[in-house]
Amino acid sequence: MSKAEIDVYLASLDEPKRGTLEVMRERILEILPEAQQCIAYGVPAFRVQGKVIAGFAAFKNHLSYLPHSGSVFRELGDDVAHYKTSSGALQFPIDTPLPKALVKRLIAVRQEQAFGP
Repeated sequence: MSKAEIDVYLASLDEPKRGTLEVMRERILEILPEAQQCIAYGVPAFRVQGKVIAGFAAFKNHLSYLPHSGSVFRELGDDVAHYKTSSGALQFPIDTPLPKALVKRLIAVRQEQAFGP
C-alpha cells in the first residue's frame, strides 16, 4: 500500500471532488509529513507508527473526513457543529476542503488518542 494507490483513487474522481481531496491530502501531509500513505477500508488513509490517524473518501453528493476513531468529533464540539457527522465520518462539500486549522485539530485529537498526551 502506498502513495500510488491514493493517486489511483484520486485519478478516478471527477472534478471538483478530485481537486478538493488533493488539497485535503496536501493539508494532512503538511501536518503529518511522516505519515505513510495507504488505503484502509478501501479509502485513502494516513498511518503513523502503524496506526491510521486520518483519511478521506468521496461519495456521490459529499466528501468525508475519516479520523478512524469513533470519539474524535465529540472532543471538538463547536469546531465541527456545523458539519454533518456520524461517529466515524465528517461530511463536507465536494468543492470546499476543510480548513487547515480544523484538520490540524482533528489530527491532534486522534494522535492524542492513539499515542497519549
